[in-house]
Amino acid sequence: MAILTTEAPPSTPDDDESSRSRTSIPVRLGTVGERRDVRTVPFGDRFDLIGSAAAGIALSSLMFGWLTPMTGVVGWIVLSFIGFLGIYAVMTAMRADRLAISERIMTALFYSAGVVLLGALAFVVFFTLVRGSSALVHLNFFAETMKLAGPLDPLTMGGIAHAIVGTLIQISIALIITIPLGVTTAVFLNEIGGPFARFVRTISDAMTALPSIVAGLFVYAAVVTLITNQRSGFAASLAISVMMLPIIIRASDVVLRLVPNNLREASYALGTSRWKTVWSVVLPTSRSGLVTAVILGTARGIGETSPVLLTSGVTAEMNLNPFSGPMISLPLQVFDFVKSPEPNMIARGFGAAATLVLLVLTLFIIARLIGGRGPGQLSDRQRRAAAVASARDLQRISGGSDTPPTTRAARKVRPPKGKPPVDLEWRLAERALTKRTAPPSEENPS
Repeated sequence: MAILTTEAPPSTPDDDESSRSRTSIPVRLGTVGERRDVRTVPFGDRFDLIGSAAAGIALSSLMFGWLTPMTGVVGWIVLSFIGFLGIYAVMTAMRADRLAISERIMTALFYSAGVVLLGALAFVVFFTLVRGSSALVHLNFFAETMKLAGPLDPLTMGGIAHAIVGTLIQISIALIITIPLGVTTAVFLNEIGGPFARFVRTISDAMTALPSIVAGLFVYAAVVTLITNQRSGFAASLAISVMMLPIIIRASDVVLRLVPNNLREASYALGTSRWKTVWSVVLPTSRSGLVTAVILGTARGIGETSPVLLTSGVTAEMNLNPFSGPMISLPLQVFDFVKSPEPNMIARGFGAAATLVLLVLTLFIIARLIGGRGPGQLSDRQRRAAAVASARDLQRISGGSDTPPTTRAARKVRPPKGKPPVDLEWRLAERALTKRTAPPSEENPS
């Protein structure tokens, strides 16, 4: 590195050319530009967005109403959206470069996709609730069975209590089977590996696209025909487990891969075994993701109809024994209701579908409350408890606490109550401890 001094020779043209090619520090003028607010959208961007949307709607209305013979609401919406994107790109190009144009077009596409998905979900839920409202307003719909009710009976008779209980029993058995097996398989794929692990991963990926009717036929041929000789809720749970297991394995596999390896290495450095590391480090770290994997598997299994139709059978009575007799579920009950031409049965079918949607949402909320927080994320109560514990530890370490001890170790340290010789043993132990911890003096340096 060259050092310039006052005696340095003047620079040559070659030095000037080389200095021009180097990065230079800009001169500070002492003025600060206008501060940009990143929390709000500028007026120009809002004007481009709203104006492009209005222009796209106007152009589509002009094309459908005056210039062309096109008709249909779907076509009008598609043409309006295409016109919006084109006009928005032109208006953005007036003040921005090519990169900003592509960024804003992609942002508009992503937001539009989110709105479409949310609108479809809201439409399905709203339509189901509206069509089934005539049955949902009656309490007997949730407390009675269809044992004494027929297709021509009013909605004040009969209900889906047997289908709700059957769904809960079947999905509970399926979760008892799939959660330990799926999470254990995912742990095997990530923590052990090997050629057999690659084979298991390939099979689980292939089973993800397995048609549900195939799973039902497999359980019907292997369990109902050869073992039980009758349809039952347990056979339906096995068929649901076949559909849920590959999804839980695949999602848990992805989640466990996201656990940093330095956490495992730190655990191994402390002398723990592989099993202890998985149980105390890997699984707690990925708890939130594992709950999401279980939610995805539950969403797949709780709405299956064809495997349940082949393995559980249809009944109008309450059956609490999953190992004997047919046991109906909510999806199968919806199928049995809506195939009837009677309006009351169709209303019961939409009511059962709305009940299934509400049941799934309730299970998802419970699962999210149980394991929704990630590692290190504390609730308000846990943060207050941690703050109180930290303050108590600081007071104890500094020696300024006069409060009575609350732990067993602290109670052992304080002197016992009573007069000598009750506390003689404690005093002797304290004196010996003081001699061991006292610093050496100049007279006796040892």
